[in-house]
Amino acid sequence: MGGGGGGADGGSDIALHPEKVKIVATCLVVAVGVSLLGLYLKSGAEWRSNWSLSLNKKKKKKKPIRVYMDGCFDMMHYGHCNALRQARALGDQLVVGVVSDDQIIANKGPPVTPVHERMIMVNAVKWVDEVISDAPYAITADFMKKLFDEYNIDYIIHGDDPCVLPDGTDAYALAKKADRYKQIKRTEGVSSTDIVGRMLLCTRERSISDSHNQSSLQRQFSHGHSQKFEDGGSGSGTRVSHFLPTSRRIVQFSNDKRPGQDARIVYIDGAFDLFHAGHVEISSLLERLEIFFLLEYTMII
Repeated sequence: MGGGGGGADGGSDIALHPEKVKIVATCLVVAVGVSLLGLYLKSGAEWRSNWSLSLNKKKKKKKPIRVYMDGCFDMMHYGHCNALRQARALGDQLVVGVVSDDQIIANKGPPVTPVHERMIMVNAVKWVDEVISDAPYAITADFMKKLFDEYNIDYIIHGDDPCVLPDGTDAYALAKKADRYKQIKRTEGVSSTDIVGRMLLCTRERSISDSHNQSSLQRQFSHGHSQKFEDGGSGSGTRVSHFLPTSRRIVQFSNDKRPGQDARIVYIDGAFDLFHAGHVEISSLLERLEIFFLLEYTMII
């Protein structure tokens, strides 16, 4: 019985005072609260980290906008380069189709420069990322599907001048119908046809009168008109370019590369009339040799 009494006394010894119970309960609540807050902050940090990674992945996986522009690029001039500059500004990558000799003959007449020379010229333009040889003159259904499926083209680009086929239809009608067509502004005052006209005009003036010396003919040729046209005669003149080579425009056409202190620099002069594949190959050779070169052209005034 004594043992039973001892047990009763022991129970009273371990009984907790009400104030102690409150303290223990408060500590438990605080501990649980801190644990939950830690889990919340951790899960929040993990969520934010995962969201950031997901966002970065989306940025990395963002598909570049690829645009396609085709052309004959016969006797390539600054109007062509300006068109390619504008086309490249509409996307991240520019794919250029160079129309084949046969297609040009069938739709416009024989080209002055063959396709391999035109390819060299187009490849040298800094805004061009990829070139397709022997492209068709018109955007056909099959070729458009090839552009979309194989070359991952998003938009087809052309100038605001009409491109009409021999049958009178629009060469870009299918691209417009598919809502995958974008338009750029044509550079006024220059075209391959106009340059040919200047050449023919110069030759005709020489045959008409021997009074024009060579320098006079050169001045007329470079300015794009004949003396007879200036005098109000019946001679047909060519258009005068309205392209303004401002400082801002020149910078856009420049690659902004500057020679280092120990760089090799060569000087090249010339008229650079009818800039052609030979001029480009000289420039490319010097670039491969890491040689900077200064160009000076002769202006006929």
